[in-house]
Amino acid sequence: MSDLRFTIVGARPEPYAMAPTLMARVRIRDALGGRIHAVGMKIQVQVEAQRRHYSPAEEGRLYELFAEPVRWGDTLRTLLWTHLSVMIPAFDGETEIDVPIPCSYDFDVAAAKYFHALDDGEIPLLFQFSGSVFAHGPGGLAVDQIAWNQEAAYRLPVKVWRELMNMYFPDSAWIRLRRDSFDALHRFRGAAAVRTWDETVELLLWQAEAGRLADPSTADDDDLPSTSVRIVGRGAEVEVG
Repeated sequence: MSDLRFTIVGARPEPYAMAPTLMARVRIRDALGGRIHAVGMKIQVQVEAQRRHYSPAEEGRLYELFAEPVRWGDTLRTLLWTHLSVMIPAFDGETEIDVPIPCSYDFDVAAAKYFHALDDGEIPLLFQFSGSVFAHGPGGLAVDQIAWNQEAAYRLPVKVWRELMNMYFPDSAWIRLRRDSFDALHRFRGAAAVRTWDETVELLLWQAEAGRLADPSTADDDDLPSTSVRIVGRGAEVEVG
């Protein structure tokens, strides 16, 4: 028989994965101290969004997920992040394993929106465990189920998530476009003869800002762009700001 208990002892970015991956370190202890032959374990990871404080800037960035803060009593809820499956080899009494958590930087995914909105502090996570335990019993091998109430809370430092994303997308963010929007942007880049996607977006933003300033209904006399950007288009350099 067995009585497994779980603790999250840490988390770190995995630098050698094919995609952004967070490695959660999980300690597993059999309260009965027996021989565990194997565990087929499933983990549900949730973000307990209501269990932390948010700055005004973070509140603004979380509008898309939770609406305005005056409604957060109804809208600020726990978010399901992911489901994981792990096979644990034999151990006696206690062991620690690394559990890989695939992470996305797609801003159409709620988890990425939430994590990116946070400036610092910690992300309150809840790991809930289930699965089958193959242990030594009186008559030989016995199969138990992980108790339904086994869970472990962990507060993931925001800096760890940012370190992970900077490792795979240094000084960058990732957005997804419809195919027709991408094709139109690609045609614009070719027609403007700009070198990079950053310059393409900068040129579009400059054109939008120039159009706004040229519109008497929206522009003030002293309204100027707040930054200076050098854009190269059709062999000519345009100074903005």
